[in-house]
Amino acid sequence: MALVSRSRLIVAALRDAGCVFAEDEARLLIDAATHPDELDRMVALRMGGLPLEHILGWVDFCGTRMAVAPGVFVPRRRTEFLVRQAALTAKTGAVVVDLCCGSGAMGATLYDLLGGCELHAADIDPAAVACAQQNLGPRGGTAYLGDLFTPLPRRLLGRVDVLLVNAPYVPTGSISLMPPEARVHEPVAALDGGTDGLGVQRRVALGAPPWLSPGGLLLMETSRQQATATAGLLARAGLAVDVVTDPDFDATLVVGGH
Repeated sequence: MALVSRSRLIVAALRDAGCVFAEDEARLLIDAATHPDELDRMVALRMGGLPLEHILGWVDFCGTRMAVAPGVFVPRRRTEFLVRQAALTAKTGAVVVDLCCGSGAMGATLYDLLGGCELHAADIDPAAVACAQQNLGPRGGTAYLGDLFTPLPRRLLGRVDVLLVNAPYVPTGSISLMPPEARVHEPVAALDGGTDGLGVQRRVALGAPPWLSPGGLLLMETSRQQATATAGLLARAGLAVDVVTDPDFDATLVVGGH
């Protein structure tokens, strides 16, 4: 079958399956496949709802391909705003921690934007830590397995210049309303923020101050609706708080200064 005809069939199949950007996805799948049978398998997986990034094995994040494995949270485009905000104030060589790191894309991208930093990350999910190490390792960074700050080296206490946090903030009752790509194929622990969506954020806010350096910053993604509550958590932890938004990407983050 001619490639053009095959491409049209794939686009039509993806569109019927509900893929909004069917043309772009078809092109990426065709480029990634090394054999027609592999392409058929990839298309079938996508039609079945598996995130495109899990099929390809990478996600475009701030213009760089970051590894992302099946079962690992796929970083959203709006999270690029958090990383770019961090890059505006952080300096080359800063001590950076990517907490609840997932794929580690935030920390790895900030490393690239700064031209180098001391890079650490942590996540409670072994699959996420393994994936993050793929992205951090070439940049000299390390991903640790454990709950929030627990696995971080104690030598980082009082030395963290930039703490990047994309903790889960979806209220438990709202997870069922999320697209199947997220609620079926991404770990619940990466989505579920508890009854009010603030459960993990609350623990991060309480634990962060001893780790931050003088002048260190905590940048935490949240939703527009939860921004005031998230800001309150950081303020009660003794941090100077600012809320920053980007309407174009529907991105909201709370910045806490130490």
